[in-house]
Amino acid sequence: MSSAVLSETEAEAARASPLTPLKLVGLVCVFLALCLDAGAVMSPAWVTADDQFYLSLWEACWKQAGSPDRWQCSSNMDTDWRVATLALLLGGGALVLMSFLVALVAVCIGTRRRFYAPVAIMLFSAVVLQAGCLVLYPIKFIETVSLRIYHEFNWGYGLAWGGTIFSFGGGVLYCLNPKNYEDYY
Repeated sequence: MSSAVLSETEAEAARASPLTPLKLVGLVCVFLALCLDAGAVMSPAWVTADDQFYLSLWEACWKQAGSPDRWQCSSNMDTDWRVATLALLLGGGALVLMSFLVALVAVCIGTRRRFYAPVAIMLFSAVVLQAGCLVLYPIKFIETVSLRIYHEFNWGYGLAWGGTIFSFGGGVLYCLNPKNYEDYY
């Protein structure tokens, strides 16, 4: 009888521990979101204007009038909305980092199911924070900054959107019920 109980326990452990392709793709999505968020925070180009002006989350740089090769930069943390934008993006990035670490720990140890829900909750919270940042930024930028030349939101802003989309995708993949899918793998 003890061998039957032991084999039942082993069978349950085998069913609880496989890493499904959905969760592996979710982990990859979270890693990509983390990389894109880091790139967005460090990007020098959230807004550009005719190779004369660059605006990042941290500073604004423009070419000096007399010298085409000299740039002058100043801190960009002078208004509340810019600080709020940075705080929302960094807060979302911190949640993505924590969810990546928890998901990585879940892959490394045998009991994964209990980690799925916290990872998904952290990712969806990060999506809310980052989407708020990405909606706030262009609204307040257009409202407060008056550039008289053509300007566009550049690749740094796009990286932040990419990180938000990958966070959402990872959250969806971690929400899928593993009991319904793990038996197939």
